[in-house]
Amino acid sequence: MALLKMVPPDEAEGKLLELYDMAEQFFGTVPNNVKMFGVSPAMLENQVQFAMYAMEHPTLSTPFFAMIRLLVSHAAGSPYCAHMNAGLLMQQGFTSEQLEAAKAEAGQAPLDEKETALLLFVLKAANAPKSTEAKDVDDLRAMGWTDRDIFDAVAHGARAVATNIVFDAFKLEND
Repeated sequence: MALLKMVPPDEAEGKLLELYDMAEQFFGTVPNNVKMFGVSPAMLENQVQFAMYAMEHPTLSTPFFAMIRLLVSHAAGSPYCAHMNAGLLMQQGFTSEQLEAAKAEAGQAPLDEKETALLLFVLKAANAPKSTEAKDVDDLRAMGWTDRDIFDAVAHGARAVATNIVFDAFKLEND
């Protein structure tokens, strides 16, 4: 049981109700991660805006962002986000075998070479941020990634780290 009292959908009002309705339209339910963020409706609204930005990104794909969240969460041993993003990726056509291979070796993620290189950099930044070097960024630029792409991907990975901390600290249970 989560350590914080989460507002059930049938008790939500005002802005929180609007945000829960958006989640239900997207997921078919109001998942526990939304309820956890709903403890602070302003933070939930910020999280929704962050997710919408990723889903509408001009060059980085929704599966790429979900793979970041899956692998960052797996590396952190954070079950909620790993489980949630594995489910999202499987809804997009990835197999459990592909996801298990990616978790075992991130370079095996079912992405193209360019996305895989950026993914590996994000994981490096998320797991050992002081280990990144100018050459890493230069290599990504040489592959055609813009500074915005690189920044957005790393910021997404960093947000996943922070979200894992919140969910793990408050013992969020899988749906």
